[in-house]
Amino acid sequence: MKPAEGVTESWLDLPAARVDEAARLLLGWRLTANGVSVRLSEVEAYSGLGEDPASHAHRGLTGRNAVMFGPAGRLYVYQIYGMHFCANVVCGEAGRAAAVLLRAGEVVEGVELARRRRVAARSDRDLAAGPAKLMQVLALDKGANDSSVIDGTGPATLTPPAVAPGTIAAGPRVGVTSAHDVPWRFWIDGDPTVSVYRRHTPRRRSSG
Repeated sequence: MKPAEGVTESWLDLPAARVDEAARLLLGWRLTANGVSVRLSEVEAYSGLGEDPASHAHRGLTGRNAVMFGPAGRLYVYQIYGMHFCANVVCGEAGRAAAVLLRAGEVVEGVELARRRRVAARSDRDLAAGPAKLMQVLALDKGANDSSVIDGTGPATLTPPAVAPGTIAAGPRVGVTSAHDVPWRFWIDGDPTVSVYRRHTPRRRSSG
């Protein structure tokens, strides 16, 4: 896939060691599935093995995280709280884990269908303003795990923007229990669909 105008590299061409740069390059891309298209406005980078204790792959290869070890261009989907799904795009060379969490975006096609899938949304800008919300409007679940987003064989497809997005901001990742302050969350500055930042707060055990 060709980079957007004004961009010299594609996220698909970057090694795992540059997953943070790959994350930046994914901003503005469109993810399309099941009649809805979302323009990505917020993402988070995660490296592998001992490099990144917040990553699902920091302790090595398991049945759950195997997709993160490549090849690039596939979805790593996992479930949280027993009911919500989150999607990551695998980056880098095969054999070394790296992935970018798709955190939020703007619904640019299929808005009416997205509204029916996210009836709790307060406004259109909230339709996909969070990783689980994004998956809900696209009607994607664990069945999309280990599917390609680049060759048309999977339920979702990523397509590049015509031009690079505007100013990109960076900050700490959301909800991680380790490496809280690593500034690997990236978003399009000023975009109203970016999710609300919440630092992870450990639950305190009851004394009773």
